[in-house]
Amino acid sequence: MTALELEQSTDPGGPHPGKGVLRRHPTAAAALACLVSFTAFWIAQRLAHVTMIDLMVYRAEGLTVRDGGSLYDMVATSAHLPNTYPPFAALLFTPLTLLGVPAMRTLATAGNLLLLIAVVDLSLRLAGRPRRLPRPAATLAVSALLVWCEPVWTTLRYGQINLLLAALVLWDLTRKDTQRLAGIGIGIAAGIKLTPALFAVFLAVAGAVRAGQRLHSGAGPRAAWNPWLRQAAVATATFLATAVLSTLALPRDSHRFWTGIVFAADRVGEVEITANQSLRGALARLLHTHDPGASWAVLAGLTALAGLALAAGALLRGPTASPADGGRAWAAVACAATALLISPISWSHHWVWCVPMLVLLGSEALDRTGTGARRWWVTTVTLGLLFCSFALWWVPHRWHQHQELHQNGIQMLLSDVYPLAGLAVLALAGARLWRANRSPATRD
Repeated sequence: MTALELEQSTDPGGPHPGKGVLRRHPTAAAALACLVSFTAFWIAQRLAHVTMIDLMVYRAEGLTVRDGGSLYDMVATSAHLPNTYPPFAALLFTPLTLLGVPAMRTLATAGNLLLLIAVVDLSLRLAGRPRRLPRPAATLAVSALLVWCEPVWTTLRYGQINLLLAALVLWDLTRKDTQRLAGIGIGIAAGIKLTPALFAVFLAVAGAVRAGQRLHSGAGPRAAWNPWLRQAAVATATFLATAVLSTLALPRDSHRFWTGIVFAADRVGEVEITANQSLRGALARLLHTHDPGASWAVLAGLTALAGLALAAGALLRGPTASPADGGRAWAAVACAATALLISPISWSHHWVWCVPMLVLLGSEALDRTGTGARRWWVTTVTLGLLFCSFALWWVPHRWHQHQELHQNGIQMLLSDVYPLAGLAVLALAGARLWRANRSPATRD
């Protein structure tokens, strides 16, 4: 039972006005569906003998901090994986050392499932949904479906922290503009992993444009200050605070990270492997090279400019009184897609941002009727199938074997499904913004 069907079952004009239990108790029905889906997911993960290898690396980082070792000389697990995160992340991982491995894995799985529910709830709030159905019912119903997306599956398989980072960012973006400390979540997320810092950049760009508009209209400098600039400033200050804290606690490791490790993009793995779903990975596979060089730098720069412009434009076109509006939701997914595309390495599990993307596309479909609704539903279902298909793993791939450098055209399409999906989201954001600018009702 999807959130759409649940919402329709509560609408007297919907196609199922007589639905008994669903109409009277939609939250209970959705909770049961979510419990069944999550249980099946947990069983499937155990049958697949998931190793949660990244979680073991996090634990090793915490142990290294406790023992006073070198964070960026350590390697963990039989795969000899290094630490690639800022030292602030290692400080947060130290509590993992207080748990046994079985208990840690169980808590990590349960915690990530709860974080998925939180991400779905925040995504619905950002999109202004639901409008008739109780929010818990919609949240649980959508979570029951999206738990089977490959990025979510792989996040739990490795014991990753992607859902935590997405929840921190979405929590900030759904807070009211009157919240003076909005931005803390983005700053903390960036302190753990640098990629979310792009959200502070996009808020600063939108805020600067809004300030320029007010100054141009004759307002004073004080009136030009706006919530987006404040949120970007809070995020930046919080990020700097994480860096200062880690410098005080781990001065040697902090110096080494910010003067060297942060620039070693290839430290995290081979660029061309199919797990790397960034533009750089796609270009390496297309050009059959380990290093796409300047061509990637140009492509990433153009994508960053276009993505930030689309995100800022969507935010500026939407209402500012409430976070529950289409403009802010499109701004969030456009910025997320841009960050994932331009990052040197975007593993498939980093694409848990498919959750707010699919929620937003479904919301757009619900807002339309006739042919327009059908187009949006086709788009939503198509992207949903891409994210649930595991298509990128259908091609020959093996660690250190470089098989991805010899792909044919079909294999390249399969191994580039997420970059293509990200570009499609940016294209949809651009088309929506273009139509809004052409509409006489919304023209400024």
